[in-house]
Amino acid sequence: MGIGALDSAIFADMFGTAAMREAFGDDAFLARCVEVEAALARAQGKLGIIPAEAAAAITHIASSLAAGREALDLARLKNETETVGYPILPLVRQLAEFASAAGRYLHWGATTQDIMDTAAVLQIRAGLALIEEDLTATRSHLAALARKYRDTPMAGRTHLQHALPVTFGYKAAVWLYALDRHADRLRELRPRVLLAQFGGAAGTLASLGNGEEALKTRAELARELGLGDPAITWHVVRDGIAETVQVLALLTGSLGKIAYDVMLMSATEFGEAAEPFVQGRGSSSTMPQKRNPISCELILAAAKMLRQQAGLVLDAVVTDFERATGPWHVEWVALPEAFGYAAGALHQARFMLGGLIVDAGRMAKNLAMTHGLIVAEAVMMGLAPHTGRNEAHDLVYDACRAAIETDRPLLDVLMETPAVAAPLGAEKLRALTDPTNYLGAAPAMVDRLLAGR
Repeated sequence: MGIGALDSAIFADMFGTAAMREAFGDDAFLARCVEVEAALARAQGKLGIIPAEAAAAITHIASSLAAGREALDLARLKNETETVGYPILPLVRQLAEFASAAGRYLHWGATTQDIMDTAAVLQIRAGLALIEEDLTATRSHLAALARKYRDTPMAGRTHLQHALPVTFGYKAAVWLYALDRHADRLRELRPRVLLAQFGGAAGTLASLGNGEEALKTRAELARELGLGDPAITWHVVRDGIAETVQVLALLTGSLGKIAYDVMLMSATEFGEAAEPFVQGRGSSSTMPQKRNPISCELILAAAKMLRQQAGLVLDAVVTDFERATGPWHVEWVALPEAFGYAAGALHQARFMLGGLIVDAGRMAKNLAMTHGLIVAEAVMMGLAPHTGRNEAHDLVYDACRAAIETDRPLLDVLMETPAVAAPLGAEKLRALTDPTNYLGAAPAMVDRLLAGR
């Protein structure tokens, strides 16, 4: 039974996904460790460091484990790991028993962190592929919303107050703009993060000889695994792992912003958007009328929890000398959880944005609720060439106060203000107080963002 939400029999698929659990679960971690040990043996067999037949035997054992023909004794592995403090020595012992005489060549010149770090990199590679798949779909949903609602006016809000008109397509495009950059970040970090780790006891590969000869094993190991070959051992510089989690935290932060907006827009008083309707989803145990924004709430929670993991891996960057005495361990917790929460947030966002219900009529109603006050700036800018900006501001400010106090449309008050009505005229004032005429470059910016999609 899991102790956390990501492993919970009840909450696991609300906060995470089955695919990401598969990529970062215990079985996947051990499988990746075995994969690294087998790749190391093949690399060294090719280079003549260990016998080729030993490398073949070790690879055969790894294949048998992967196919389920052989199985690790997990209870023994657990007990021995608790004694040793790390799982690799217990794992190598079992692998060596399976491999018989070839087992003596397992883990040749390697250290525990080499295997665990490279296994973690393989997990990161699999996790990034899953993240990218859901991110691509989520971006596609946002692009569709931006295109469909390019010209749908609604109230733009600052400090939760009506500010100026925008379009819902513009709002969706702003959300998309952030996710586009996160997609770029995911691509850009791969060469820095997807690197083999192999340095031996202190990172110098001394057990394999001197100079370039010792480095051939790492290069061949990287080739076997489809990873990059670093110029130098990176086991005590953890910026690559930290960067990965920071990018995930940034991504879920942006998803949290989207969720926050949608959650507010779905409030009864706004009623401008709603999560997809599913029978019973978001129901209250006591209030039959409720339809709570469940996906938004889960995304927001994930963003907050992942932010904590981002801080945790930054602690792991501060390591001592040539082997950290503790900071490394926090990655064992932070890295899988970061990918788990990021996957969960993206899964919820993909669902929510893929079926988002948009009420353009309610947007129009809300836009009109202040009877033209939302475009007071338009009137001021239209009047400014006649009076100067400062005087125009004061005249329109006074008209706004009067409109609010008497609960009348701004246009009516302006028509009764000679200093405004005389230079502008009725037709111009009607145009200036129509919010749909004051959308600025919002539609054009949507077009620019969507160009080429």
